[in-house]
Amino acid sequence: VQLVESGGGLVQSGGSLRLSCAASGSAYPFVAMGWYRQAPGKEREMVAHILDLGVIDYSDSAKGRFTFSRDNSKNTIYLQMNSLRPEDTAVYYCYYKDSSPSRLGYWGPGTQVTVSS
Repeated sequence: VQLVESGGGLVQSGGSLRLSCAASGSAYPFVAMGWYRQAPGKEREMVAHILDLGVIDYSDSAKGRFTFSRDNSKNTIYLQMNSLRPEDTAVYYCYYKDSSPSRLGYWGPGTQVTVSS
């Protein structure tokens, strides 16, 4: 499975960014896809994801500010991030999970999001 991320960058506090991640190459049914992030010195944490039944979950910090969406026809997910804060600064990783018995999931290379105060 290949994951191609785009959309990171530098933005001022209160600004917006839109991340996208396109998945290709899976030979198994879809299970989940989402965004995680990891700030320096911190553990990787879930930001938002969608499960195979269409349920979308957000972290508490993302609720009300970030909007997750998926284009099934393109197997692409998006994360619209509004009202960004300096504490949102992190590397954002796309995650994809299918029902392959041999893999726990796939990670994209990550895209840097930096929010200046």
